[in-house]
Parts: sequence; structure tokens; C-alpha cells
Amino acid sequence: MRLAVLLGTAIATTVFIAGYSQTQAVQLQDGTVYFVQPPRLVEAATTYNEVYVWGATYYFTVSVPENASEPLQKITINQREGVDNIRFDLDSTIAFEGTRSQRGEKIGLKDVTSDLKTRTVSLTFDPPVSPGKTVTIGLKPWQNPTSAGVYLFGVTAFPQGEKTHSQFLGFGRLHFYNHRSNYFPFPYGW
Repeated sequence: MRLAVLLGTAIATTVFIAGYSQTQAVQLQDGTVYFVQPPRLVEAATTYNEVYVWGATYYFTVSVPENASEPLQKITINQREGVDNIRFDLDSTIAFEGTRSQRGEKIGLKDVTSDLKTRTVSLTFDPPVSPGKTVTIGLKPWQNPTSAGVYLFGVTAFPQGEKTHSQFLGFGRLHFYNHRSNYFPFPYGW
């Protein structure tokens, strides 16, 4: 038995089979697709948290719940706070199932772009990430920032579809330190 429920201008379709219920999609009358349950930003971490360092990777882990209703098609990561504008080597961007400590299969990326003006990196998965999966994105900065402090990255998810509604997942917080602040290159008395 199918039950269609009109929620304002949104239509949700639910299928009931012998006590099992599966929510399919939320779609507005104009065709805009929404997640029923949005993905969740699980973690943001860096391999090196010292200023000026080369070779770091910034990891952003996102969990797509079983009841999301739609696969995760695209993620944007927008630097919202931080003194320096961090630039990334887009050709070195990676995505894989699982977390950074428990890596699974590699996930293809169809498109990785950067808008320097808005400080936003956009990634399109190929294929999209299915509900029930966790995905980790690895961004490689050309160099860690030169100024110590907290850098906030807003993470936004987009479901699969032609016309979609984005869902802001929260901020990934990376803190960079100047570990050499008490470092003197020459012994006293020189």
C-alpha cells in the first residue's frame, strides 16, 4: 500500500510492506529533491597542525544515514574563518569509504573545483555515495597557513538529482599552532 502525504508544497512517499517502512524521497512540486534525513559531519582533522608545514592532508568525514532517501552527490567545503586563504592541490584530492583510520574502497570524483573568491572547494562523487555509507574526503593544501589560529570550514551536502536542496552539515574546525614560537636559531651569546 502506498501512502502519499502532502507536507506544505513537499510530497513524501512512504512504502509499507509487512511492517517494514522505507521512506523514498522528499520532492517539492517544482522538482527540488531533499534528503529525508541529512548526512552528518563526523570529523574534520589534519595530519599536521603546525603553521607553514608542507604535505598535510585535511580530512572531512561525512556519514550518510540509511534513511537519507537519496545518495550523496556533491559536497562543498567552504573556508569561513582563518587569517590565511588556504589553497588546495585539487589534483591530489581523494575520497574513500570509511574513516581516515579505517579506509575502505576508493570513491571516484567526477569533478573537483575551487572558487578562490568564495574560498570553496566543490566535489562531485562518481558514483554518488549510497545511504548507509560513510565517506572521507582528503584535501591537500599546498601549504598549511602561515598564521596560527582556528580555521573553520563549512561543509554542505547535496543529494543526487538535477534540482537539489543543499543541507549545511556544520563546521569542520582545524587549529594550527606555531610550535616554534620559542625557537632560537642561534645559541645565546652569538
